[in-house]
Amino acid sequence: MVHHKEGTSKINVRDLNLFYGDKQALYGVSLDIHEKQVTALIGPSGCGKSTFLRTLNRMNDLIDGVKITGDIIIDQENIYNTNDVIKLRTKVGMVFQKPNLFPMSIYDNVAYGPRGQGVRNKRELDKIVEESLRGAAIWDEVKDRLKTSALGLSGGQQQRVCIARAIAMKPDVILMDEPTSALDPISTLKVEELITNMKKDYTIVIVTHNMQQAARISDRTAFFLNGEVVEYDNTDEIFSTPQDQRTEDYVTGRFG
Repeated sequence: MVHHKEGTSKINVRDLNLFYGDKQALYGVSLDIHEKQVTALIGPSGCGKSTFLRTLNRMNDLIDGVKITGDIIIDQENIYNTNDVIKLRTKVGMVFQKPNLFPMSIYDNVAYGPRGQGVRNKRELDKIVEESLRGAAIWDEVKDRLKTSALGLSGGQQQRVCIARAIAMKPDVILMDEPTSALDPISTLKVEELITNMKKDYTIVIVTHNMQQAARISDRTAFFLNGEVVEYDNTDEIFSTPQDQRTEDYVTGRFG
């Protein structure tokens, strides 16, 4: 196992609590997420992993009755003190569980965000589209059909175009919510390889149900249970020498 030198913190979460109405979903979460590493969030269903992920780009703001206390600092800036949520979501991109491409061409899907930011020059858009698709390891598969509907691609290809669409916004951080759970094993492997290659350029936070996936691709792993972080450490420590009995029970498959 590779022991990574301690990275620099990119995201500092301090005593984060989240309520949906009266129901508390996150309890006192504190984590430092390191730059240009893959951080995996694991734990049973309904334990707060996806809710936590969505606090990092304020996606929970879209749900009525959500109340959040605590701090999330990205690059020394408290993201809940800013009104510029669009800028935040540009910096912190997101890839969802199911590919959610627009019913338009592959090219237009990737160019959509940059166009929305005012990029109109065709040569510049062409360059962004090509670089983003290359960055998502799918350029060679789609370069001759950029003008065809993105919905004609396979699920695994669509998910990589979703990743290209996130890259096109030039984010620093990319959040992924179970990005391979709808994919077959071969497509899953392609996306995992892609994530491993992407961490030299991006800080990646991934929610996964698949512990083997967390073990394969992440540098650090946080184990969530009932809205709390039970344990957070280098991935190899979490899987080989967990400090908490509940973590050990989970990673050895005794529950969950």
